[in-house]
Amino acid sequence: MLKSVQNFVRGALILFFVSSILAVVAYRWIPVYVTPLMVIRCVQQVSRGEKIRLRHHWVPMDEGMSLYMPIAVMAGEDQLFLDHRGFDFKQIGSAVKERREGRRSRGASTISQQTAKNVFLWPAHSWLRKGLEVYFTCLIEIFWDKHRIMEVYLNSIEMGDGIYGADAVAWQHFSRPAKDLSRANCALIAATLPNPLKMSSAAPSAYVLRRQSWIMNQMRHIDIFPSK
Repeated sequence: MLKSVQNFVRGALILFFVSSILAVVAYRWIPVYVTPLMVIRCVQQVSRGEKIRLRHHWVPMDEGMSLYMPIAVMAGEDQLFLDHRGFDFKQIGSAVKERREGRRSRGASTISQQTAKNVFLWPAHSWLRKGLEVYFTCLIEIFWDKHRIMEVYLNSIEMGDGIYGADAVAWQHFSRPAKDLSRANCALIAATLPNPLKMSSAAPSAYVLRRQSWIMNQMRHIDIFPSK
């Protein structure tokens, strides 16, 4: 009996590692049209008796998005994105220190970590999910380049209620494609990313506008994102 259980667990682990690596390799080239978060949000909408809201348009980053879009999200979310290998240990250390001191903990997730979570995992907080996030972050840093990580991030991240990706939010909130977004538009979208369900680029609060101004200032210190 014990041997059978061990064989089952071993087989399940092998299947998980092989399938996860194959999925990451496949997404190096295949557009990500749906993510677990999109499915979860749709289920939540149906459970509340609401119509499904799902707006998502995959577009190539170089041809379909403003060159300011990756700069804005790096300025607001992860200024060391092009330099680190998936984790910003300085920010992680600061977040741990703040938590131990009982202060409000800052976000320490990099764009790579957020991409891994968005594409392969679910949003709930748990040690299991965090451990898998680390695993998938390492995989995408190994098999994808920074351009692909940013492209997938900008196409899959939640940017409003039922809105996913830069092109969808550009049409919904600015009535234009993502390639025509201005520098200010991109900074405003990036300003909402810490909590896009409470912060809106369509009707920004005073806080979001202050954050937009800060991001625009930070963007001046970040180079143009390298093309593919």
